[in-house]
Amino acid sequence: TESSTSTTTETSTSTTTTTGTDTDTDTDTDTGTTTTGEEMIDYDSPKLRIYQLTVRLFSNTKTLNINDGDIATNGVGKFADINEAAIGELRDMGYSHIWLHGVLQQATTTDYPNIGEPPDDNDAVKGRAGSYYAIRDYYDVSPDYAVDPAARLDEFKELVQRVHDQDMKVIIDLVPNHISRTYHTNIPTKLDFGIGDATGVFFAANNNFFYLVEPPGQVLALPQPDWWTAPGELDGTIEDENNDGLPMGDLPRTTGNNVNVPTPAVTDWYDTVKLNYGYDFTMMSGTYDPMPKTWTDMDKVVAYWQSMGVDGFRVDYAHYVPLEFWDWEIGQAKTRDPEVYFVAEAYEGDPGAVAGFTFQGLLDAGFDAIYDDKTYDTVKNVFCCSGQANAISQVMVDQETISDSLLRYGENHDERRIASPVVMGGDPDASGFGSMDAGVPVTALLYFLGKGPVMLYNGQEVGEPGSGFEGYGREDGRTTIFDYWAMPEFAKWVNDHAYDGGQLSDAQKNLRATYRRIMAIATSSAVATGDFINIQEHNVTEDSNGTYCSAGRWCYSFIRSSGDEALLVTVNLNPNNMYTLDLKVPQEALDAIGLGGATEILLEDRMAPGSAPVTAEVAKLTAGGVKVMVSKSQARVFAMSPVR
Repeated sequence: TESSTSTTTETSTSTTTTTGTDTDTDTDTDTGTTTTGEEMIDYDSPKLRIYQLTVRLFSNTKTLNINDGDIATNGVGKFADINEAAIGELRDMGYSHIWLHGVLQQATTTDYPNIGEPPDDNDAVKGRAGSYYAIRDYYDVSPDYAVDPAARLDEFKELVQRVHDQDMKVIIDLVPNHISRTYHTNIPTKLDFGIGDATGVFFAANNNFFYLVEPPGQVLALPQPDWWTAPGELDGTIEDENNDGLPMGDLPRTTGNNVNVPTPAVTDWYDTVKLNYGYDFTMMSGTYDPMPKTWTDMDKVVAYWQSMGVDGFRVDYAHYVPLEFWDWEIGQAKTRDPEVYFVAEAYEGDPGAVAGFTFQGLLDAGFDAIYDDKTYDTVKNVFCCSGQANAISQVMVDQETISDSLLRYGENHDERRIASPVVMGGDPDASGFGSMDAGVPVTALLYFLGKGPVMLYNGQEVGEPGSGFEGYGREDGRTTIFDYWAMPEFAKWVNDHAYDGGQLSDAQKNLRATYRRIMAIATSSAVATGDFINIQEHNVTEDSNGTYCSAGRWCYSFIRSSGDEALLVTVNLNPNNMYTLDLKVPQEALDAIGLGGATEILLEDRMAPGSAPVTAEVAKLTAGGVKVMVSKSQARVFAMSPVR
């Protein structure tokens, strides 16, 4: 920042050091903070804030983390341990929705003989615990998470009620594209998938599955990864797909990621089979009249969980299911509950997507939000792949018509942890961001760019690194979705289910407090309802070769403004270097935010409560710029107001 004497102020994510003198210090305390400097959260903000809570991991404090350990060795989270204290802390952090991630009953190697839940065929399970996305029963939850496995649904409903009691809503997974190869429901009034299918053909609009009938006599042969050994006997096939006629129609079926061979690769979703919505993906065409059976079957699943108090669904691979179904299904769900929330995991450019798929098409079909993988990858490219922060500007232009409906995040279970190492190369999916501190500018940038919803993945707020060889999940910078495991850094916050951060380091406590501050600013009127004004083009310096200087490569600046609030945001994504920027705000931007007539503007850093406000002369701000020092891995968010 710049005072009238051209001094600068430097802050880190957790401490404030004022190196100059402030001028015309504002005595008005209405800055979005409390008298103690803590950011106020607008809990009624229209900007949704989702906390991804992985039930298998969240409350597990057994941090031995033995490679491929079973449930007794490595432990597992429980519904009951997500208590009022835990939920209250999440509420205090500013979240409006809790995504209870991975609760549907999955295929697993764990045996529950006392409740009639045997282990699944080892050939068709990934990891001892099993993938959250190989659903064994759409109408049940995993017995792993219950103190009394026989009462698991009751314990789940009690958790839902605890969340509702704290004025938050519950989201769960909906996995419509595929199910476990060993799917079977124990709910007597519900029929299993595949009953009544015409198994003599690959595709029939009213079938639940796709059958590999040509050439005749094919037998399912599943792969075995060389990095993981299943806990029991393997023969490469399963009874329902070994084509021996027992039972009739036991042909191999298409794998969840559209693989039409009986020998899926280890990189395929070989533990799942694809569901048929009347859309033949090999012909890129659908038959929807009469209504395919899978449509009504899946609607029963959605209705069932709505009746359990679930408020919304995170839809896995929504772009693999026809838009016509979504238009009908979301309409059905909203008839039952007009406020039900649907967020789509979907990716542009995926060759397996249904014909006609676009983000706008999903929104037109009723989805409330869609994953914003494009902006996430653009930001990570700056770290790992020689990308430019300036590239964000073009992404914002490309997404202008749908930006308000994009869910932005710094982590989720599919991505490498922020604190995992940077891996240089051409693929952002292969890299982390290098340190827990990198999450501050990354998250602030992504959360503040638009009005749309935001999400934080459990463990991110304390720098969980995703390290350790887990079993099937290996060591890849992610927290496993296949194995029994714990989050050791996060368990320090859980602190034997006190959820008070009692074992966190000072750095972790400061990081968590900074995430709370980011969430609070995200609920401000400027971010939640205001306009995005790009000033990056006015803050990019080129050298004699026409290439961006370091500051332009690593730093990004913009304004968010509503009728009563304007925030000037600048972030430094560089984990190693600080920069002193000549931060410029063009006159047209000042006009747009209602400060066009001011001669001096007060800048107060909302990310550094307690730091001295600084007065900037408008003549400097619009011409040569105001000198702003941005530390490594830092975000600065200046509330702008006229000096009176």
